[in-house]
Amino acid sequence: MSESIDANRTIESQSSSREPGHSGDRYKLDPGVSRFTVRAFASGLLSAFGHSPTIAIRDFAGEAAFDPSHPESGSLHLTIKAASLRVTDDVSDKDRREIEREMQENVLESSKYPEIAYESSRVSVDNSGNGNNSVKLLGSLTLHGVTHNQMIPARFALTGDLLRVFGEFTIRQSDYGIKPVSAIGGGLKVKDELKFSFDIVARRLE
Repeated sequence: MSESIDANRTIESQSSSREPGHSGDRYKLDPGVSRFTVRAFASGLLSAFGHSPTIAIRDFAGEAAFDPSHPESGSLHLTIKAASLRVTDDVSDKDRREIEREMQENVLESSKYPEIAYESSRVSVDNSGNGNNSVKLLGSLTLHGVTHNQMIPARFALTGDLLRVFGEFTIRQSDYGIKPVSAIGGGLKVKDELKFSFDIVARRLE
């Protein structure tokens, strides 16, 4: 990763396979009360109408380890079922089916790559002035059978047994061997960049 990491503010994983929970309380992600979306940016004919599809990530699971007094020691393991992604825009059923078919068959190839995974066991406390609850998750994203380092800036809030983490990040499809495709008869073409937004709630495990 190009960003320099302050050794005094991060803790390296002792093993790439370390499970969350070795430092701080363990939390289970709750997709039922969380929001996780990805937005694709249109570049074709329909871009003039602001038609940039928003896609909901509905089936995901994982665990986090978190100690509010030492957030830099946290970790996160997250898996997403690729087939669970659904278009949420107000479009016709026909267009929705076509966009989702293109996404599943030609973009994600979800039958071949059924899971998307993010693994982080390093956290950097953000001292850029965004607030005391700002961190950067430092980990790896596996998508479409390709794994790359991915930094995710986030804010966190702890209320009782609930941990809330929220923020956004971007990726380029081409970095993961994905060629942006078109749909709706070529009227909708998607740019290389995708923007992920998340507001995830996790519950502390006993």
